[in-house]
Amino acid sequence: MIRQPIIVVMGHVDHGKTSILDKIKNTTLTATEAGGITQHIGASEVPLSTISKISGELLKKFNINITIPGLLFIDTPGHEAFTNLRRRGGSVADLAILVVDVSKSFEPQTYEALDILKEYKTPFIVAANKIDLVNGWKSYETYSFSESLSKQNMNASEDLEAKIYGLVGKLSERGFNAERFDRVKDFRKEIVIVPVSAKTGEGIAELLVYATGLSQRFLEMKLQIEVNGPGLGSIIERKEDKGLGTTISVILYNGTLKVNDTVAFSTQSGIKTSKIRALLKPKETEDIRASGSRFVYVDSVSAASGVKISGTDLEDALPGSLLVSTDTPNYENIIRSEIQELFATDKAGVILKTDTMGSLEALSRMLKSSGVNVGKKEIGSVTKRDVLDAFGMRATDPFSSVILAFNVPLEEEAKAEAYATGVNIISGNIIYKIIDDYNLWLAEERKREHTAIERSLSYPGEIKILPNSCFRVSHPAIFGVEVIRGKIRPGVQMINAQGEILGKIKEMQDNGISMQEAKKSANIAVSMDGVTFGRQINDGDILTVFLNDDEERALKYKFRDFLSDDDNDLLEKLDQIKEKTKKNR
Repeated sequence: MIRQPIIVVMGHVDHGKTSILDKIKNTTLTATEAGGITQHIGASEVPLSTISKISGELLKKFNINITIPGLLFIDTPGHEAFTNLRRRGGSVADLAILVVDVSKSFEPQTYEALDILKEYKTPFIVAANKIDLVNGWKSYETYSFSESLSKQNMNASEDLEAKIYGLVGKLSERGFNAERFDRVKDFRKEIVIVPVSAKTGEGIAELLVYATGLSQRFLEMKLQIEVNGPGLGSIIERKEDKGLGTTISVILYNGTLKVNDTVAFSTQSGIKTSKIRALLKPKETEDIRASGSRFVYVDSVSAASGVKISGTDLEDALPGSLLVSTDTPNYENIIRSEIQELFATDKAGVILKTDTMGSLEALSRMLKSSGVNVGKKEIGSVTKRDVLDAFGMRATDPFSSVILAFNVPLEEEAKAEAYATGVNIISGNIIYKIIDDYNLWLAEERKREHTAIERSLSYPGEIKILPNSCFRVSHPAIFGVEVIRGKIRPGVQMINAQGEILGKIKEMQDNGISMQEAKKSANIAVSMDGVTFGRQINDGDILTVFLNDDEERALKYKFRDFLSDDDNDLLEKLDQIKEKTKKNR
């Protein structure tokens, strides 16, 4: 049997994700959410009859024969629905609609959604929302963007065109080729952009046509299911429902679930089972977030569906966990292998704490693709133990001595321990921002390490004694020099061209101001012990920083990235001087 495709709606807050679904379903869900912003994950089915009612004329025009039973839309406050729609090796979502406000273009959660879609290789359509706010746009009572566009004046059309191509540019920056839907030549290689208005409904017809058409054309094999087989789904949310106790919202993507079936899922402490007491399905076009009379109690439910489950022992069910009917052969091994795969760690790496299994997987995948190792993964708040583990990591890998905390609280003991030990905790509720902040911290730590190593190294350097610049003959000798190449620092020992090791530079000054380092072209005064001007050193002499064999080896092999071409030439010259000294002996 062909199931309905699972379509997740993603985008930045207040760009109109829920409003677009409201227009499709002709509901007023937005008004019921706090502040008009989606607070919980939603799932609602749009049947074939609704698609035909809105897009019938376009379906006829494009000669599209719908074979799928409808569309299952998943709405979300941010990334949660997508990342919690998990199956081993990828996402349950068949297609995504990325909603972008054409006036505001890309914002933080837009980039987050793009990164997640790219990581999971999920096909998507861009809904360029709020075209009714385009300068000069005149709205018409039609669901068709093409019909409305044909009646617009030139200024409105040009302003919209500029905004669409702004989105094309943003997508190109992230490696996606995109074009407005009516100009796409290859649907496998180009992202479809559909201009819409959730307020007026313009463009909703094209959005449904392309969501339906692309699902049928490219996902038909994926949509084939075994209806009568054991149920297999993904837990997207766990909550307390009045009169029902703890319930879980599940997207069932294969098989069938029945009342009194036993299902298994992951918890923090391992695998648990629950006996299904009730299955609640939202009424047609209603949302899984609805309550009371908007739900229908059913005896069974088949894929693909959003369903609320009331049952025993659901308090510890983890959002993002697989939900597997215990009638499935080896169901424990299926869940156990998922847990082992998800919580697998490297010997050394950053510590990762997240709110759900879905976000844990998403962050893990994105860190791995960036070459970042993860030494510890857990779901839940950041504890003192986490900080101590991160501090212990410092001896193994100082760049892994950090905690990345996504959408979880920091316990007070953890904050105090982090302050005492200097462990950095990077926290936030946008995945890509956490990774960006970690990369910024990493760059700063590497720069700090580079500076510390650089200051501790004895660098190659070469000076020329300036004529008529002797201020003191000896004890110590004080004279002017020009730095020809490399770096000169107090404490370095000098050697002349004949291979005679001279004294050490005690101090360096420029116009009476002490210096800790002088580079190429600098003219400074130096003081040197163990030499007498006119005997061991004279005007015009070229002196080179003397490095012992261990120091040279360290520079050449361990710290070669710190060296310039001049530094390497100086090391070669020093080797020649040392060779000359050996022959003279």
